[in-house]
Amino acid sequence: HTKEGFHPHVKAACQVQKADTVSFNVAKVIVVGDVAVGKTCLISRFCKGAFEKNYKATIGVDFEMERFEVLDVPFSLQLWDTAGQERFKCIASTYYRGAQAIIVVFDLSSVGSLAHARQWLEDAMKENDPSSVLLFLVGTKKDLSSPDLLAQIEQEAMRLSEEIKAEYWAVSAKSGDGVKDFFFRVASLTFEANVLSELERSGSRHVGDIIRITDSTETSHKPKKKPNCC
Repeated sequence: HTKEGFHPHVKAACQVQKADTVSFNVAKVIVVGDVAVGKTCLISRFCKGAFEKNYKATIGVDFEMERFEVLDVPFSLQLWDTAGQERFKCIASTYYRGAQAIIVVFDLSSVGSLAHARQWLEDAMKENDPSSVLLFLVGTKKDLSSPDLLAQIEQEAMRLSEEIKAEYWAVSAKSGDGVKDFFFRVASLTFEANVLSELERSGSRHVGDIIRITDSTETSHKPKKKPNCC
């Protein structure tokens, strides 16, 4: 959960220029959690750079596409914002299948929302292969939680994240604290997983056979966000 840098095979692949179409340039990311924990605000803060003060519950599912450059390779995240209300759960669950990453969101000022996180994860995993999905546990509304409650709930969150093998992040959509770094991390890890999966699937000894990159071969551990992409 604390590794830095990319797998050597991924870096090697991204240093090879090839005109073939990239087959792993999009990753599907689903965002799940209780109603009103801040899923939509989290996505909106990153994609639009704004905090939505007027809350409206998501009906079914919403969708955003965010573009990056990871190791100078064009890459996009499909961010699926699913409804947290029980009456929309059946609709939202139909969009769970085929996710490369699952983001389970809870409210750092609500112990109950963390208690429900495990069930949200279990529901999402029913539609996906546990061995090929990256997991993230994200506490929102960091700015609203008192220091004592924050310390208590984060201790529980870290314990749960270790148990379910997820990365834990604490963010604030209102202030933007941690949001950009979090999504850059999601982009980096899903990109790496996609490249490694494609290398394994193709069985190619020549990584250039499956990747196309820009003219620059300079590598970077932090993806570049494309402007005006949502």
